[in-house]
Amino acid sequence: METKLTAKGISKSYDGTKILEDVSIELRDQEIVSLLGVSGAGKTTLFNIISGLMLPDCGHVFLKGKEITGYAGHVSYMLQKDLLLPYHTVVDNTALPLILHGMPKKEARQKAGAYFAEFGLEGTQKKWPAQLSGGMRQRAALLRTYLGSEGVALLDEPFSALDTITKDAMHTWYLNVMQKIELSTLFITHDIDEAILLSDRVYILSGRPGHIIAEMPITVPRPRTREFLLSNTFLDYKRKIIDYLKI
Repeated sequence: METKLTAKGISKSYDGTKILEDVSIELRDQEIVSLLGVSGAGKTTLFNIISGLMLPDCGHVFLKGKEITGYAGHVSYMLQKDLLLPYHTVVDNTALPLILHGMPKKEARQKAGAYFAEFGLEGTQKKWPAQLSGGMRQRAALLRTYLGSEGVALLDEPFSALDTITKDAMHTWYLNVMQKIELSTLFITHDIDEAILLSDRVYILSGRPGHIIAEMPITVPRPRTREFLLSNTFLDYKRKIIDYLKI
């Protein structure tokens, strides 16, 4: 399987305090990989470095074999909040990455609009973000992220602000849509259940400075059903992660 994204030997300090130490991870074609760890382990710092928003003290980032360390705009990055622009329609929000890359607005709207049914957004094209539910706003933000990607996206806890019922529905939808659009995704989460349910592999980041203490493949084929969360296989994965994190 082709490697899409590699972060190799990443270390970073702030004001003399080391935040990350020698972190290496990779994301392969069409994988969903979670970066799981407690608060303060450096997950968001690592994403800022991978996305080119921040330089590491040492280490390198490669996208499809090409070094992109310190260069923003190559990897799409979705933060916890959807950050939809309130005075732009939903279709204009989703088309924004295409417009910023020079595509004419009419063409960008048409291209973005072609994905609305796939993303469960049909009929919302001319609505304002405030008219959407939390789950629909996240779908729009994910579509915008996908349209701005080069086949690779970073998602920083995209479902953490949703209520439990909406979050569960989004997980099911997310697994199904990822199968269709073939997006390789690196995903930050604090939620052990979410990491196991969604991921092909889970990197566990711990310590101060943060470093990778384990890489765990999740071998159950996806998309996974809700029944998987009640299975002994799921509980075995969860026990191992809890043991690694010592929580």
